Amino acid sequence: MFEKEYDVIVVGGGHAGAEATAAAANMGSKTLLVTMNLQTIGQMSCNPAMGGIAKGQIVREIDALGGYSGIITDKSAIQFKMLNKSKGPAMWSPRAQNDRMRFAEEWRLALENTPNADFYQEMVSGLLVEGDRVVGVRTSLGIDIKSKAVVLTNGTFLNGLIHIGEKQFGGGRAGEKAATGITEQLTDFGFDSGRMKTGTPPRVDGRSLDYSQMIPQPGDENPEKFSYLESKILTNQRDCHMTHTSALVHDLLREGFDRSPMFNGRIKSIGPRYCPSIEDKINRFADKDAHQIFVEPEGWHTVEVYVNGFSTSLPEDVQYNALKSVKGFENVKFFRPGYAIEYDYFPPTQLKHTLETKLIKNLYFAGQINGTTGYEEAASQGLMAGINAHLKINEKESFILKRDEAYIGVLIDDLITKGTEEPYRMFTSRAEYRTLLRQDNADLRLTPKSFGLGLASKERMVRMEKKQKEAESFVDFFRKTSFSPEEINPILESVSSSTVRQSDKLFKVFSRPRVTMDHMLQLDVVSGFVKQHQFNSEVLEQAEIQVKYSGYIEKEKNNADKLHRLENVKIPEDFDYSKLKSLSYEAREKLEAIRPVTISQASRISGVSPSDVSVLLVFLGR
Repeated sequence: MFEKEYDVIVVGGGHAGAEATAAAANMGSKTLLVTMNLQTIGQMSCNPAMGGIAKGQIVREIDALGGYSGIITDKSAIQFKMLNKSKGPAMWSPRAQNDRMRFAEEWRLALENTPNADFYQEMVSGLLVEGDRVVGVRTSLGIDIKSKAVVLTNGTFLNGLIHIGEKQFGGGRAGEKAATGITEQLTDFGFDSGRMKTGTPPRVDGRSLDYSQMIPQPGDENPEKFSYLESKILTNQRDCHMTHTSALVHDLLREGFDRSPMFNGRIKSIGPRYCPSIEDKINRFADKDAHQIFVEPEGWHTVEVYVNGFSTSLPEDVQYNALKSVKGFENVKFFRPGYAIEYDYFPPTQLKHTLETKLIKNLYFAGQINGTTGYEEAASQGLMAGINAHLKINEKESFILKRDEAYIGVLIDDLITKGTEEPYRMFTSRAEYRTLLRQDNADLRLTPKSFGLGLASKERMVRMEKKQKEAESFVDFFRKTSFSPEEINPILESVSSSTVRQSDKLFKVFSRPRVTMDHMLQLDVVSGFVKQHQFNSEVLEQAEIQVKYSGYIEKEKNNADKLHRLENVKIPEDFDYSKLKSLSYEAREKLEAIRPVTISQASRISGVSPSDVSVLLVFLGR
C-alpha cells in the first residue's frame, strides 16, 4: 500500500496536524496525514469558537504565514467580535463563533484541495527509528510507512482516559478511542512524559432553553474577519446569550463533590488554570454566589448548544439537576454530559525551537503533546513544525520566530525555555513586546517571511505591500501637513482637549488621547487626501495606531534591539557548564537540562539569575 517514502508524515488530524500537513505540503513535501478518523479532521473538540484574547492574534499570525485557520474561521463564522476595544490596540483581540460542522468540513475540503497531501485512516501505534533518526511510523495493523520526517500531533489521545463522576473509560474524545503505544515507546527512548487534564461542558438541546430569561450577546455591529485575504465578511450573525449560576446551583453541585473525580483523587493530573471546571470555580471562589454562563450555538442550523463556563466531570445526574436550576435552563434536555479527560504529554523542554526533539532527529511534536491548551496554540505549533520539517529534510536553514516578531515566537520560546507543568495558554501579558505584536499588523510582520519560504502567495505579498505603502504615506502626510487654530480648535473643544494658539503639524494634535481618526476626517484637508487615494478602513486604522502609539512602538523596538545583541551571543552546543564553578547549582542544573542556544535564551530560564548570565558572558569573552 505504501511502497514509496513520504517526505513528511503527520500523525493526528486536529488543528496542529491539519496546519502541519498544509504547511509541509504547500512547501513542496510529499505529505501523508494519518488520523484515526478522517471524519474528524479539524474537529472543534471543545467550544465552537476561534480567537479571543491573544489567541486572536495567533490566528492572524497563522494567516499571515500562509496557514489555513483564519480563512476557514471566516468561511464558517456565525458571529464576530473584537474584544478589548476599550483598551489600547495592543490588547484588541478578534474572536469568532463558528459553525462546528462547517468548520471541520472546510478543513477537510481545504486539505483535499492541497497538492502533495495524502490521507490514511488508522491508528499509529509506534515510530520507526534507525539509530537516532526517525524513518517512519507503524500502524495498528502492522503497516510500516517510511518517511524522512514525522510530526506527532496526538492531542488528548495518548492513553486518554475520560471521567464522568465515578465512571471512567479509555478515549481520546467522546465517542472516540484512545491511542496507545507511542508514549511507551518514547519513554523507552529516554523521553520524560507526564499527565495533564482538560474538561468540557455538557451539550444541550437549544429548543429546550428559554432565551427570554437570558441576556443577548450579539456580535459587532460592523464585523471584521480573520484572514488578510479577500474572505467574506459576515452580513448576518447569530446571537450568543449569557446567564448565571446561583447559590442554589452551587449547593446542588456540591452534593456530588464526594463522587467527583477531581476531589476524590481519581484525577491526579493538573488541569488548565484559566479554564477551570465549574466545581473547581465554586470550590476556589466559595465567596461568589454566581458565575457567568455563556450559551453558544454550535452552528447556523443545528439546535445543539455549547454551555460555556460549565465545564465539569461531576456525575451526569448532578450535572443535570444543577443545570436545570440555572435561569433559562429549567426544561433543559442534554445531548451529552460534560466530562474530564486525562492524557499523556511530553515536557516541551525536550524540544529545540524548531519543535524537533533533541533525542530523535527529524521527529517533531506540536499541540497538546507539548502541554498546551487551545486550538490556536496547537494550530500555530503545527504550522511551525510542518515548516521546519520540510526545511530540515531539504537541508535548509530552520525557521524560528523571535519574541518581538510574533506571539507564536513567545509561545514556542516559553515552552522550550521554561517548560510547563500545567496546560499552557497564551495571554497578551506573556508577550513583553505586545505593542509590536498587534492583531492589525500581523501581515506586515510576517507575510514577507512567509513569502520568502514559499508559503504566502504573490497575492498576499501584493496586498501587504499596498497596505504598508498606503499607511506610511498617510502617516507621512500627518507629519508634513499643518493645521490652523481656526480649523482644529472646534474639534479640540468637542473632546475637552486644550485649544491651540498657533499652527502646527497634524501629527502632533492627532497624537492627543481623545482625538480620533473620525475627528481628523472632519478636516477637509484630511478627508480630501483619503478620498484622493481611496484608502480603506485597514489603512486608516494602521495609520491611526502608528501616529498615536509611535512613542511606545519606538521604545519597544529599542528594547528588542538590546535583546537581539544577547541573541547574537551563541553558546556552543557541547558547552560544559560544570566547569563554571561561579554558576549557582540551580543554574548549572537547568542549563544542562535545557541546553540554551543563546545567552538571551539562557537569561529567560527560571532559576538562572542575572549574575549567572554575567558569568556566562565573561566566560564567552563578552
